[in-house]
Amino acid sequence: MITFLPTPQQDEIRSARRITDGMEPRNVIVLVSLGVGVAQDNPATGLLWALEAILFAAAIPMAYITYGMRKGMWADRHIGQRRRRMLLIPVIMASVATGIGGMLWLGAPSAMVALVVAMLATLAVLLPVTAFWKISVHTAVAGGALAMLALTYGPLVWIAAPIIAVIAWSRVALRDHTPAQTIVGAMAGTATAGFVFAALSA
Repeated sequence: MITFLPTPQQDEIRSARRITDGMEPRNVIVLVSLGVGVAQDNPATGLLWALEAILFAAAIPMAYITYGMRKGMWADRHIGQRRRRMLLIPVIMASVATGIGGMLWLGAPSAMVALVVAMLATLAVLLPVTAFWKISVHTAVAGGALAMLALTYGPLVWIAAPIIAVIAWSRVALRDHTPAQTIVGAMAGTATAGFVFAALSA
């Protein structure tokens, strides 16, 4: 009986796919929203605001992506084609902006508003770059999330920074991005989200 064992390259691709899928922007947004939410003076209320953030920044965009896949607008949920991302990002920005409006209207804590505004600001930075270069959204969101959690819980959070490098590796291993695209994405997300969150949550 002949058995075919996976080659090291196949194992690497499978690992990269698991990391890319597991640490996709939607999941990272859920984690950072919950993390900032439970850090509020009233954790229970903070979690409710986190759910609102998740709805507009993760759930609705993912529903639109799923709809687009069914209609043949893009081949996968990571939207590998740069031009297709130019169509998607404005839709996500509109959803996030709607969430911000709801938070302001209902009087959300400043940190929760800052969280979602930082997400919108990051998208605003990524959009014009995407017009000519496929900057990594995965590493941008991960970097921004880590920056906001560090501002919320303290600098020890930066111990988790190697996670961004692992995500970057997965994107390069799958040939979805170049190393430069992942590095610049991480820098842009970290700087933008960190600055906006710090300015608005103070």
